[in-house]
Amino acid sequence: MGNTLEKPKSAWRKRLHDIIYEADTPMGKLFDVVLLVLIFISVIFVMVESVRGLPERVYDLLYYGEWVITIFFTLEYIARIITVKKPTSYIFSFYGIIDLLSTLPLYLSFILVGSNYLLTVRALRLLRVFRILKITRYLGEANKLKKALNDSRPKILVFLFAVLIVCVIAGTLMYLIEGEASGFKSIPVSVYWCIVTLTTVGFGDIAPVTPFGQFLAAIIMIMGYGIIAVPTGIVSAEYTKSSEYVHVNSKACRNCNALRHRDDAKYCHKCGEDLYPEKPEDAS
Repeated sequence: MGNTLEKPKSAWRKRLHDIIYEADTPMGKLFDVVLLVLIFISVIFVMVESVRGLPERVYDLLYYGEWVITIFFTLEYIARIITVKKPTSYIFSFYGIIDLLSTLPLYLSFILVGSNYLLTVRALRLLRVFRILKITRYLGEANKLKKALNDSRPKILVFLFAVLIVCVIAGTLMYLIEGEASGFKSIPVSVYWCIVTLTTVGFGDIAPVTPFGQFLAAIIMIMGYGIIAVPTGIVSAEYTKSSEYVHVNSKACRNCNALRHRDDAKYCHKCGEDLYPEKPEDAS
């Protein structure tokens, strides 16, 4: 008796999982396209709502429309949880956190005034467009870029730490050279000026007036070109090393919800679950 009841339940969850998580089926693709359209509409609603001077009726329609879309996203979030064997794998995943954050702001508006404008975080859900359109070559390139960033992280961190030390020393020197009369009221302000000068085109409100201070500022500005070039070169070099091109698909594991499986993969690369389980035989 228990097995008889379990089969329909599992079949129902599997069908819902295929619709929500898979983009290979007609229903799954239709669901994702509808989802993207609603995300676009929701973001537009929030942007238009921030415009002042519109008729009151327009704001009422936008408010009700946001609630309809939010309720839909809430039901979708619950459905994503109940269709995965391990709900925590989805809840604490990148997309799971984004899905939750894109649902909460309107509910929080009852407590925090203006929090409904945070609904624009739903735009991050548009990242699913790559999976929906089956642009798998971009997924492979994204894997290469991610690997290059991870491999170059130690070098970049060391470089940024060295830049920070230079900014502290240069900011202190500018404080001693220019002083409060030129706007360098403290060492932290001088260090901030140095960071802004090193990365952009200057602080604006503060500028050195002494010849030696201007000479030091010129050196800092010239160093800014090198600071832009060095991290770019580090990441580019690591990206070139990542010659392995990983062909992945949009298959989602029903057990742990892992994505980015190889085209020839039969089992989940994370938990080992069968990605293509045999369909249960119809009960006679």
